Amino acid sequence: MALWIDADACPNQVKEIMYKAANRKQLQLTLVANQYINIPKSHFIKMTQVESGFDVADDFIVEHVQPNDLVITSDIPLADELITKGAKVLTSRGEAFTEQNIKQKLNMRDFMETMRSSGIQSGGPAPLNAQDIQQFANALDRYLSKV
Repeated sequence: MALWIDADACPNQVKEIMYKAANRKQLQLTLVANQYINIPKSHFIKMTQVESGFDVADDFIVEHVQPNDLVITSDIPLADELITKGAKVLTSRGEAFTEQNIKQKLNMRDFMETMRSSGIQSGGPAPLNAQDIQQFANALDRYLSKV
């Protein structure tokens, strides 16, 4: 089992939690991003920089992820592909994307995108707060306690 982060948009607080978890559990953690990200020195943590471009990082993760790997991303279409491959997915707010909820999440995302493209402003998600970080840490601990 390995850990992955769709790292371009992942908050630093979540990355820090993941670094600690990878070292504590001695699991391989790979951050994938279009830009270089400074990571702590560790045998368990590596950074893969991919070319710039639409979905290049996503495609890399999908190509390399294995069943039961855990991926941190809030990208719903990416999550759908990962779940199809048997991976587990958590958002940076600690929400699990699952076979049971991913299609509904995709439909809602598509609906909101249609609303935005027709000029209706809906805003984005609220900024990450301390409660979100705690929810993420708790969800990650629950997942890793099963490993």
